[in-house]
Amino acid sequence: MKPLKITINGQKFTAELYDNEAAQKFMQLLPLSLTMKELNSNEKYCYLDTALPTNAQKPGKINAGDIMLFGNDCLVVFYKSFNTSYSYTRIGRIENTEHLAKAAGSSSAKIEFSL
Repeated sequence: MKPLKITINGQKFTAELYDNEAAQKFMQLLPLSLTMKELNSNEKYCYLDTALPTNAQKPGKINAGDIMLFGNDCLVVFYKSFNTSYSYTRIGRIENTEHLAKAAGSSSAKIEFSL
């Protein structure tokens, strides 16, 4: 896994990218600064300009800190854990999620990704 720096509304987090094709292509887009929209009081999402390779699976449970791809171009950062029936491609995972929900807030968030 590769280390990734994430800043959410000014608060810094560290994540690791998984060793898969989608994560490798995502790394090629970095650095990225995105305004990610709020959805369901548990995630932030943004449609990318570039489609990424997919290997979608139904995880059953989403964990706070999961960074996933929905479809081939929708980047999702989850800040709360919950059960799901949707399919996602795993990109990475934020390591310390203690203050993640507070940083994400309840509306759109500015999220920066860099190596």
